[in-house]
This record gives sequence, C-alpha cells and structure tokens, in this order.
Amino acid sequence: MIFRTLTESGLDRVLALLPAGQVGVWADADLFRKRLATGEYRPEWTWVAEETGEPHAVAVWWGNPGDERPGALDTLNAVASPARTDVAAELLAAAHTAFGQARPEFHLLLPADWRERPDVVADLGWRREAARRAGLTTAVERLRYEWTRDSGVPAPSRRLRFRPEADDEVFAGLFRRVLDGTLDAASRAQALAVGAEAQARADVAFYRDSMPGERSWWRVAEDAGGRTVGFALPSRNTGSHVVGYLGVLPEQRGHGYVDDLLAEITRVLAQEAGADVVRADTDLTNHPMAAAFDRLGYRNVARRLVLSAA
Repeated sequence: MIFRTLTESGLDRVLALLPAGQVGVWADADLFRKRLATGEYRPEWTWVAEETGEPHAVAVWWGNPGDERPGALDTLNAVASPARTDVAAELLAAAHTAFGQARPEFHLLLPADWRERPDVVADLGWRREAARRAGLTTAVERLRYEWTRDSGVPAPSRRLRFRPEADDEVFAGLFRRVLDGTLDAASRAQALAVGAEAQARADVAFYRDSMPGERSWWRVAEDAGGRTVGFALPSRNTGSHVVGYLGVLPEQRGHGYVDDLLAEITRVLAQEAGADVVRADTDLTNHPMAAAFDRLGYRNVARRLVLSAA
C-alpha cells in the first residue's frame, strides 16, 4: 500500500470516495472541488492510500485560506474490506508524520439520534478506531444548534447595554477572566496546556484573524450600573454565520445573563449581517448553554464528535 498526497491525475478516482450524506465524509465531491478552489482544501492536505493505482482510502484535512497548516480532519473514507481500519489508521499516521507530527482534530458530524441508528454506529466505529490508533484518543461530543428566522429575531436586552469595543486588550482580559470555571472542554484543555493569558490572546487572534466575521460585531455587555457582565462575539465561518463566543464573568454568573448575550449575538447577525441561519456548537455536558439555545428557539439538528490527541 502506498500513502501519498493527491495528484491532479488521481482526482477523479478520489472523488468516488466522497459520497454525499455519509458519516465521516464532511465534503462530497462537489463541495470538495469548491473548497479546493478556495484553498480550504489543498492537494498537500488530501492523502490517499492506493494499491496498483487504485485508491483504497482518502483523508481530507481542512484549513482557512492562507493557513500554513491544516486545522482539522473532516473526511475519512475507505473501501469496505477487512483491512479498512488498518489502512485508514496507517494513512492518518503517514499524514501526521508529513505534517511534522501535528495531529489535527478529527471532526465528525453525526445525526442527533446517532446512538439509536446501527448504520451510523457502524460507520463511526471503524473511523474512531483508526483515529485512536493514529493518536486521536480524546473524544468530546458537541451539540449542533441552528437558528432560523422562523424562530423570530430577538429584541434588544432590557437589562444589559451592549457596546462596541475597539481595544483587543479589553477582550483579551475578558477571555482570560471567563476561563475561570468555564464548562467548555476545549477552552479548559488549551488553557491548561499554554496558560490562561496565552489562551486568551490566542482566542482574540483566532476570532479576529482566522474567522471571516466582522470585528465590528464584537460587544461588551454592561449592566445598568455600568459594570461589565460579559461579552459577545457574533461571527461567521466560510459556510455560515455562527455564534462565535460568549462569556459571563465568574462574579456575574447565576443571573441568566447567558440568555441576553446569546440574544444579542443572534440579533446582531440577523439585523446587521442579514443572516437567515445562525449555527452554534456547545459541549454535550454544558447544560446551561444548551438550555439557553433551547429557550431562544435554536434547534438541536446534529452532533459533532471531536477526536483529538491527548
């Protein structure tokens, strides 16, 4: 078996391994072509396992246009065979080595009822085992929510004032403060790895520089007395408008301000950005955030399983 990056001559054969609607295949053939054109997918980030010129497996990593390294693995597929898991694991390991031992997260979009569907459990099972063998041993399940205009555009908050803030240092300080007691697993893990200050600055840089949402949408939330309560970052990715980030300061928690922050993000995206759909993810264990989405009329439409290196 040969493991290599995508060549132009092999494109059509690889496209056959990108069927629409299959678990573990984020991009079908049409979307793959489109993202190759935008630079979100690249030949050097698309790896193929082949034997005698025929592809047996494909792995596709995604990144923002201009990124030097891929940000996430979002497609892994292989021809059905007894060796499918082995081939997929070896393919991932070969790519990780070429990436300089980097092991980007593997993001799998699953139906909300995936545990009750044997076909989905089977499709997920061999992919998860291949990822585990390639070093992606930690799993976080996230709820995928979606708001549409049918749910109504939220009215402005009656108890909080939201103001723009041009100083990135203000937001870096707010990001650092809300890490205390956060229920977001990724934020906790990253802060433990690099420290709260570095993580806060990385968050600001990510939403400012990597996300195509407007910096002018960011808001600081204050109560009637002028005290800072938290902050709200409406944003978007290359596919849709998204609830970027929201946080309530530790000393202000317990008053339901999460509803005000989420409503403001949704209102800004609907009224200022013209969004008809807003998407968001939250950890399965983050019950307060999930409840806020439910109260505002967001629907749980899917789940995202994130597999990462320990």
